[in-house]
Amino acid sequence: MEKDKDFGFETRAIRTQTERSQFLEHSTPMYMTSSFVFEDAEDMRASFAEEKERNIYSRYANPNSSEFIDKVCQMEGAEAGFAFASGMAAVFSTFAALLDSGDHIVASRSVFGSTYSLFQNFFPKWNIATSLFEVGEEAQVEAMITEKTKILYVESPTNPGVDIVDMAFLGDLAKKHGLIFIVDNCFATPYLQQPIKFGAHLVIHSGTKLMDGQGRVLGGITVGSAKLIDKVYRFSRITGPALSPFNAWVLSKSLETLALRVDRHCENALQVAKYLEGHPKVNWVKYPFLKSHPRYELAKKQMKAGGCVVAFEVKGGLEAGQRFFDAIKLLSLSANLGDSRSIVTHPASTTHSKVSAEDRASVGITDGSVRISVGLEHIDDIITDIAQALEAIT
Repeated sequence: MEKDKDFGFETRAIRTQTERSQFLEHSTPMYMTSSFVFEDAEDMRASFAEEKERNIYSRYANPNSSEFIDKVCQMEGAEAGFAFASGMAAVFSTFAALLDSGDHIVASRSVFGSTYSLFQNFFPKWNIATSLFEVGEEAQVEAMITEKTKILYVESPTNPGVDIVDMAFLGDLAKKHGLIFIVDNCFATPYLQQPIKFGAHLVIHSGTKLMDGQGRVLGGITVGSAKLIDKVYRFSRITGPALSPFNAWVLSKSLETLALRVDRHCENALQVAKYLEGHPKVNWVKYPFLKSHPRYELAKKQMKAGGCVVAFEVKGGLEAGQRFFDAIKLLSLSANLGDSRSIVTHPASTTHSKVSAEDRASVGITDGSVRISVGLEHIDDIITDIAQALEAIT
C-alpha cells in the first residue's frame, strides 16, 4: 500500500501488510521463528552494529509484530512503536525506560488498578515518586509539577469510572514544562480518539482488549515519538517483554475489523446506558456519550463515540451488587473488557481489589459499582439479561 496516500482508517487497517514473500500470499503469514539467518559474516556484523534495518531475533523484532506496530502507528499518527506481551508490560516498560531514580510522575488518580500499584508499591522502591490529581481538577496539576517531574500520565476514558480527562489542557501543560505526556488509550482505541492530536508524546494500549476484540490473546503496544520509542525499544530489547509472533499475527488481523466492531460496541453501549439511566434500582450511570455525563461536551470533542464500557451503581451497596452478579445468566462474569461477549465486572473485588477502600472511594468506586463491557450480542438480549439481574435485587 502507498504509505503517503491519504487512505481512510479502515483501508489502512486492512491494507497495511508486510512485504509479500516469493509465494505471493494474499494474507500475511505467521513468522513463527525465534531468530533469523545472515548471508555472511559481514551481514551479521553490520546487522548487530545497526548499520542495517533487518530482523535479527524475535525478542527485538519480527515481521508480525512489525506489521502490528505499523498499523497502530498509522492509526494513532505516531512515528514509531514497540509491541509487548501484555498491556501492563507496555505500561511498566515505558515508564522504566524513561525514568531514573529521583524522578517524579504526575498522574490521574483514576487509573487501572495494576498501574496504581506500580505508582504506590513498586516505584517508591526505586525512589520514583507519584503525585495524583482528580479527574475534573486538571487546573491543579501545575501546582504538583516540580523540577523532578518527568512524566504526566493519564487514561481517558478512565478505568473503571469512564471519566474523561482534558487532554488538550494537559498537552499544553506538558509542553510548557517540558514533560513527557503519556496517555493510555485502551478504552477508546485509535478508532475513537488519537491522543497525539491533543499533545501526547506516547500512547499506550492493551491489545488484549478491543484491539483483539474476542478475548483470545494478550498484547500491548506503545507508540509515539521516535526519539522516545528508541529508549523504550532499547530497554525492552534487553529485558525481553516482546510480543510473540503468534499474538502479533492475531492482533494485526483483528485490527482489520476494529472500526466495524467498535461502531457496534458503541451503539450497544449507548443503548445499555440509556436503559440503566432510567432504572429505579440504579443510583447513577456513567457513559461518555450520555448527556448526563459531567464531561459530555469534552467527550464529544475528543472522541468519535463513547466506547464499550458503561459504569453504574446499584442501590443497596455490596449485598445488592452480589445479588446482581449472581443473577446474571447470559453475560460473562470476568475481569476482562473489549470482548465480543458482554462482560460484567465488580471493580472493588477484582481489578481494584488491591487499592484501599479510601482510594477506591476517591475515584468513585463503591461497593455497588458495576462495570459493563458491552459486547456484540443482540442488544435486546443484553438488556434482557441486565433487567432480570436487576430484578433480583430486593
